Amino acid sequence: MSANTVMKTSLRNFFAHKGRMALSAVAVLLSVAFVCGTLVFTDTMDTTFDKLFAATSSDVTVSPKAAKSDGSDTGRPESLPASALTQVERADGVKSAEGAVSSMNVTVVNADNKNMGSENGAPTIAGNWTHNDLRSMDITSGHAPRGPTEVMVDSDTAKKHHLKMGDELRTIAATGDFRAKIVGIASFKVTNPGAAVVYFDTATAQRELIGRSGRFTQINVAAATGVSDSVLKKNVAASLDGPYKFQTQKEAADANRKDVGEFMDVIKYAMLGFAGIAFLVGIFLIINTFSMLVAQRTREIGLMRAIGSSRKQVNRSVLVEALLLGVFGSVIGVGAGVGLAVGLMKMMSAAGMDLSTDDLTVQWTTPVVGLLLGIVVTVFAAYVPARRAGKVSPMAALRDAGTPADVKAGLVRALIGLVLTGGGGFALYTATQAAEASEGSLWLGVGIVATLIGFVVVGPLLAGGVVRVISAVLLRMFGSVGRMAERNALRNPRRTGATGAALMIGLALVACLSVVGSSMVASATSELDRSVGADFIIEGQNGLKPQAAEALKKAGESGYVSHVTEVKYVKTELTTPGGTKEDEELVAATPTYAQDLRRETTAGELSAAYGKNAMSVGSEFAEKNHLKVGDTMNVAFERGRTADLKIAAITSDDTTFDKGAMYINLTTAKQYLPADRLPLNGMMFAKADAGKADQAYKALKSSVASDPTVHVKDQTDYKQTLKDQIGQLLNMIYGLLALAIIVAVLGVVNTLALSVVERTREIGLMRAIGLSRRQLRRMIRLESVVIALFGALLGLGLGMGWGATAQKLLALEGLDVLEIPWPTIIGVFVGSAFVGLFAALIPAFRAGRMNVLNAIATE
Repeated sequence: MSANTVMKTSLRNFFAHKGRMALSAVAVLLSVAFVCGTLVFTDTMDTTFDKLFAATSSDVTVSPKAAKSDGSDTGRPESLPASALTQVERADGVKSAEGAVSSMNVTVVNADNKNMGSENGAPTIAGNWTHNDLRSMDITSGHAPRGPTEVMVDSDTAKKHHLKMGDELRTIAATGDFRAKIVGIASFKVTNPGAAVVYFDTATAQRELIGRSGRFTQINVAAATGVSDSVLKKNVAASLDGPYKFQTQKEAADANRKDVGEFMDVIKYAMLGFAGIAFLVGIFLIINTFSMLVAQRTREIGLMRAIGSSRKQVNRSVLVEALLLGVFGSVIGVGAGVGLAVGLMKMMSAAGMDLSTDDLTVQWTTPVVGLLLGIVVTVFAAYVPARRAGKVSPMAALRDAGTPADVKAGLVRALIGLVLTGGGGFALYTATQAAEASEGSLWLGVGIVATLIGFVVVGPLLAGGVVRVISAVLLRMFGSVGRMAERNALRNPRRTGATGAALMIGLALVACLSVVGSSMVASATSELDRSVGADFIIEGQNGLKPQAAEALKKAGESGYVSHVTEVKYVKTELTTPGGTKEDEELVAATPTYAQDLRRETTAGELSAAYGKNAMSVGSEFAEKNHLKVGDTMNVAFERGRTADLKIAAITSDDTTFDKGAMYINLTTAKQYLPADRLPLNGMMFAKADAGKADQAYKALKSSVASDPTVHVKDQTDYKQTLKDQIGQLLNMIYGLLALAIIVAVLGVVNTLALSVVERTREIGLMRAIGLSRRQLRRMIRLESVVIALFGALLGLGLGMGWGATAQKLLALEGLDVLEIPWPTIIGVFVGSAFVGLFAALIPAFRAGRMNVLNAIATE
C-alpha cells in the first residue's frame, strides 16, 4: 500500500468518524485555548503597563537613592531639596526640569467616608500636577489645582465613584488629614490599570504629603533637541553631588516593569500549570477515543493487513488521523484563546482592573506554541493505540471487532503500577519523617508524581474491585438493570480505568488543596487561641498612620481598655559576636506585646528583652550563630545609629506567628532612630478590661472610623479573615481546575458515546427481548455514575493522602493541626454522581432512539 493510499485511508476514516472524534477535538480545543488565552492575556497586561510606564517616565529622572518603588515605611516619601532642582536646570543638554511630588501612602475618601482607591490592590497616588503629566494625561474638565483647597482626579476614578466637579474629597496622609474640592478631571491617554490618582498644587503636595516645604520626591528632566537620554543622564549626574539615583526613560520604565513583571510571571506560570493539567486529562480522553476506534475497526484493519498493508502503514494511518484531530482542535483553540483572553480582560475590568482591547497583544509565538502543544500532545496520546492497531493480524478480519486485550500485557502493567504506587507511598511516608520542610518537599513531590502515575497505570486492576464495591452499594437496588450496568463498567477495565483516571487527577488536586487549606485555617486558629492574649488586633493598609495610632491610644484611656500595644518593624544590620553580618527586621514594640503575643522561650525571660538596650533572638538564629543569653549583638539601625544590644531571651521557633522574630522595646528603637525615620505602626493590639469587651470594641472602632482602611478585629473577626483569605485562594484554584474537570467529564461522555456505538448490536438484541427504552437509558446512566464515582473515589483518596503528607511538612513550620474537610469531600463525591448522570444524558438518549432491527443488523 502506497503512502498516498495511507493518507486517503486516514482522511476517509477521519471524516467517516468525525462525530466520534468531536469530543476529543473539544478537549484539545479547550486546552489550547487555555494556554493561548493565558499568553494573550498576560502579554496584553505587559503591553498595558509598558505603555503606562513609558508615558509617565521623563527623559531622565532624578530621585533619592533610598527611594523605594513601594513607598517609604515611615508613611512619608523620600525627598530631595529644591536646591537640587536648581543645579539640574544648569546642566548641559537640559531643556527643562521640574520638581515632582508623589506619594502612594495615602487614602482618599469622599463625603460619605468611602475609600476612593482601588479594591484590587492597585495604588492610590497623590502628587502635584506637572508638565510631565501631560505626556500621559489630558485635563478634560475644569482646570489644574491652584490652591490648598483644590484637587484634580483622574476620570476613571471619577466615573467609578460618581464624582463630579465641586465634590469634596478628604486625603489621609502620614502628616494628617486635609480636604479639597474637585476643580478638574484628567483623562489618561493610555490605559490606566486601576490606580486612583489625585493632584494638588505643588505647595500643598509638599506640605501635606512630604511634611516639609521646598522638597520634591523626584526631578523630571527633559532633554534639549539632539541630546540623547544617556548623554543627558551623564550631564545631570555630573551636576549633582549626593545620594541620588539617575535613570533614563527606559531605565525607569524597566525598573517599574520589573516590579510588576514578577507578579505577572506568577499569574502566567500558575495559569499555564493548570492548562498543563487540562492537557494531561485530555491525553486520557484521546487515548480512550483511539483505543475504542481501533477496537471497533479490528476487522477493517485485519482486512487492510490481509491485502498487503504493513504494520508501519497501519500505525501511520492512525497517527495521521491523530494529526488531523490535533490540527483541527488546535487551530480553533488558538482563536478561542484570543476570545478567552478578551473575556478575562472584561472580567478584570468589572473587578476594577481596567484593561482595554486596544492593547490586545497576540505575539507570533502564541499561535505557534498553541499549535505545537495541541498537535504534539494529540499525536503522543494516540501513539499507544496506533501501535496496538499495527499489531492487528490479518486473521483478525475473520473475528468480531473488539478482540480481548493481551492478558500478559495487562499483568505487566498491573505489576508496574503496583511498584510505582508502592514507591510513591514510601516517598510520601519518607516526607512525613523529614526533619526539615525543604527535604520533605522533595520527597512529597516525588511521592505525588509516583502515586499519580501508579494509580493511572494500575487503574484497570483497581477498577475490578472498586466498581464491584460501588455497585454492591448503589446498583443492586436497580435489579437486573443495575447488574447489567455493573457488567458493562467491568467489561473493559482498561477503558474504565482510563476514563476514571481523567476525573481522578482533577479531584485529587481538589481534595489535596482542601485538606491543606482546612489544616492551615485550623492550625492558625489553634495557634491564635494558644498564643494571642490580646482581645483586639488592629491593621491598616500599608501600616497605621500616626493619627490613627494616636486615636487608638486615646481610646485606650476610655476606661474600657486595659492597654494598647504599638508594633513597628525596624530594618537593621546585625553583627554577631562571631562577626557574621545579617540583615534582619526587628520587632520594636511596647512591653505589653509580651502579653498580647505569648511566646515560649528556650532561654531567658521574654519580658527582659524589652529592657534597656536588650533584645531577643529566635532559637534557629541562635543555634545557627552559636548565641546564648548574655551575648552582645551589634545592631546598625537603617538610617539611624548603631547600638550594642544584649540578648536577654531566646524564643522558640516552634510557632506560626512571629516565627524567627527578634524583639526590642519601642523606646530602644526611638533612642537610635531619628523621629522622622521611625516606621509607621505595622499593627496594634489592645486588651479589654474584664467584662468590658463589647464597650472596648465599640470605643476602638469608633476612634478610627474616619479612616476606612483601618480595621479593628476581635479574635473571632481575625479567624474569619484568615478563613476567608484561604477560601478565596482555594476558590480561585478550584476555578482554574474546573477546566481539567470539564475535560474529564467530556471523557466520560466520550467513553459512553463510543461504547454505545460499539454495543449497537447488543443493544438491539436487548431491546428485542424486552428491555424498554427507559431501562436502557437507566442502564447507561448507572454505568456512567459508577465510572464517575470510581474516578472520584480514587481521586479523593489519593488527594487526601497528599494533603495529609503536606500538612506534616506544614507542621514543621508551626501549622500542626490536620483537618479533613469532610463536608467538602462528601460534597465532591456526591457531586461526582451527578456529573456521571449529566455525562450520560446524550449517550443514553441516542441509545434509546436506536431502531431495533437496524441495530441487530449492524456488523
